[in-house]
Amino acid sequence: MKNILICSQNYDDKKIRQLVDRLIVIRMEHQISGKADFNSIRTIRHYIKKIKPDIIYAHSSKAGALARIADLGINNKIIYNPHGWAFNMQQPAGKKEMYKWIEKFLSCFCEKIVCISDAEMESALREKICKLNKLQVIYNGIDLEAIKKVRIKTRQEFRIPKDAFVIGQVGRLSKQKAPDTFVKAAKIIKQKIPNAYFLLVGDGELRGKIEKMVHEAGLDNSFMITGWVDNPIAYMKIMNVGTLLSRWEGFGLVLPEYMSCSVPVVATKVDAIPNIIQNEKNGSLVLKDKPVEISEAIIKIYENSDYRKSIVNQAKKVVDEKYDARRVNDEIYQLYMEVLSKNEA
Repeated sequence: MKNILICSQNYDDKKIRQLVDRLIVIRMEHQISGKADFNSIRTIRHYIKKIKPDIIYAHSSKAGALARIADLGINNKIIYNPHGWAFNMQQPAGKKEMYKWIEKFLSCFCEKIVCISDAEMESALREKICKLNKLQVIYNGIDLEAIKKVRIKTRQEFRIPKDAFVIGQVGRLSKQKAPDTFVKAAKIIKQKIPNAYFLLVGDGELRGKIEKMVHEAGLDNSFMITGWVDNPIAYMKIMNVGTLLSRWEGFGLVLPEYMSCSVPVVATKVDAIPNIIQNEKNGSLVLKDKPVEISEAIIKIYENSDYRKSIVNQAKKVVDEKYDARRVNDEIYQLYMEVLSKNEA
């Protein structure tokens, strides 16, 4: 099997080149753009004709749409994975309807649609994107062995007080991940846990706003925003609690990563997250945009060591059983064989 990857300019091509047989980088725009999208489609179509792939595996809503349009009339076998439906995001109703229409139309031009959670499949059926037999759930996975090999750094290396109770969140500083809610909860938590220290691992368009909120909350000396980092796992390993406070979420890959690092999780009860986290069994679920409820869940973990140990132990079992990347690879390979066997028939 030969893997050829076509991706946008927004990825670390040096790292990716080590994982594929050939890498082709083309220019793509994240937002819808008539001229830019037409050029991307034309370039993708050129490579499809040149490479003549047995299967095209199209990832994400935008790339998935471009690839399927580029293949019109060529009729390759296409598998599409949206990694979270665009119509589930918080946005104007008109935009949501447009995304639904696009997904319904383009579903006719692929063999299978891979959903990364049960919630994502349920969304597709609820919105009548396609029939059930076109959908297949393959949970995301993580490289458990790679996580184990990440060196545990000292808090001193990160300039974090040695005795701090570290509450962190890994993710883009964007509306979806609700870093503003994280800061509001942090202000409440600091009043109850004087040695609390807060860590946002990531960057994004809301950074300026979040920095202002941190300052106004009087948390400057107890708060760090790392910016983009190459290996967030090193930061996870020093956390006492890991959060994912998303307002919507297709899967939430950071959750099994926290769990693998033995970090107790507090996450919002939205979309696919309850498929991964069972409340007070392998983590804690809270309502979105509820900083008081979030702070109470974190304080409970801080105060109750037996509860903390119980959810960490259960989380480790769950992640080992369900979220190993090797299982994902096996399921995708089986899907490839199924699609190819239909082609031969």
